[in-house]
Amino acid sequence: MMLSKMVFAQEQPRIQIGIKGGSSLNKLNTELADLDDKYALGLHLGGMARVNFGSAYIQGEALFSKRKAALKPQGQTETKLKWNAIDIPLMVGYKFIQQQDMNLRIFAGAVYNYTLNDNLSPLKAIKEGVKHFDKSNIQFTGGLGVDIQKFSIDLRYERGFSDLSNSFKSKPQAFSIGVGYFLF
Repeated sequence: MMLSKMVFAQEQPRIQIGIKGGSSLNKLNTELADLDDKYALGLHLGGMARVNFGSAYIQGEALFSKRKAALKPQGQTETKLKWNAIDIPLMVGYKFIQQQDMNLRIFAGAVYNYTLNDNLSPLKAIKEGVKHFDKSNIQFTGGLGVDIQKFSIDLRYERGFSDLSNSFKSKPQAFSIGVGYFLF
């Protein structure tokens, strides 16, 4: 009976809820010949929930993101673009190494991204020609993670499935690192 209580106490909870924050390198990835796109540093903060099924899991997150990207028209100085967004990733993962206090994981899924503000002054001239930027974007995400006790660290790549609009060929992409803590 004591042995079964010790084993049960070491199992991960079926449902875990926590907080998460981190940084990302964002890029708009344009295909315009006279416009160079570059990575810029952004931040994110929010919550996460994970449902464990043995070695497999499903994880959802709700993140507030302050994103930045850089554009450099040929012959001009580089301009930083800043915008806020809500990101809602939903991922399926697999813990390929599971130990008492540590897991190594791989995961993939989709991210719904909604832009809260799009007052990107360097893009105003482009916007007039584009006519409409989509505030919503669906992205693919995938990466590696490690859990150490109640802490979680993710390295992830995101890439847009669709362009920002029909006439502006730009699929956003980002590399991010996030650190989370499961409250329970």
